[in-house]
Amino acid sequence: MPQPERLRILPLRLEGVVLELGGARLLDDLSFVLERGPCSVILGPNGAGKTLALRVCNGLLKPDAGHVAWAGPDAAQAARGRALVFQRPMLLRRSAWANIDYALRLRRLPKPERDQRIETVLQETRLLPLASRPARQLSGGEQQRLALARAWATDPSVLFLDEPAAALDPGATRALEEAIRAVRASGTKIVMTTHDLGQAERMADEILFMHRGHLLEQTRAASFFTAPETEEARAFLKGEVL
Repeated sequence: MPQPERLRILPLRLEGVVLELGGARLLDDLSFVLERGPCSVILGPNGAGKTLALRVCNGLLKPDAGHVAWAGPDAAQAARGRALVFQRPMLLRRSAWANIDYALRLRRLPKPERDQRIETVLQETRLLPLASRPARQLSGGEQQRLALARAWATDPSVLFLDEPAAALDPGATRALEEAIRAVRASGTKIVMTTHDLGQAERMADEILFMHRGHLLEQTRAASFFTAPETEEARAFLKGEVL
């Protein structure tokens, strides 16, 4: 299913991004580069701008200043090569299978290819036995895995995940993390936010640490958790209120 050539939309570069809403500057001079490969986790306290940064990257919010540049030749290719899974799954009133089928029909894929992709992603996310069940009757963890499977079925180069396990119990979180690892193993770049430091340590290859709309650190996860460079990051890891 994965098509590595679509990864040509990376790297993603943000340069001097500013976002203002209601007179408040929520992202300020935000600059970073996301490369192919590593799982990038955005950390920071409440109000740091993590979700806003994801939405700017994904094109849902237009910055007031600065640039967001994909490596692809045109904006249409970049848009088709990325997907976003929200903290609360947005599912249609139909079966789990039909939720994914609808997303693929929008891509105008022929039915045999749709069916193959749907079966693959449901199998990999441990949802195939629930394929015919109404999506909104699934548990919270199952719904989040279905949202992940639906996004994965579109074969994105980059998958953005906004606090995907925020409302899940430990068992559901573990199942979701296993599904995310399967997506990553297929060649899709993962960029996610989380408040869970344990999850960040389990999942991240690199950490982007934000505070008050600024990026304070972008470094290897192992370095961040053992020797953070900034006072704010050290306080955050200690559980102190910033």
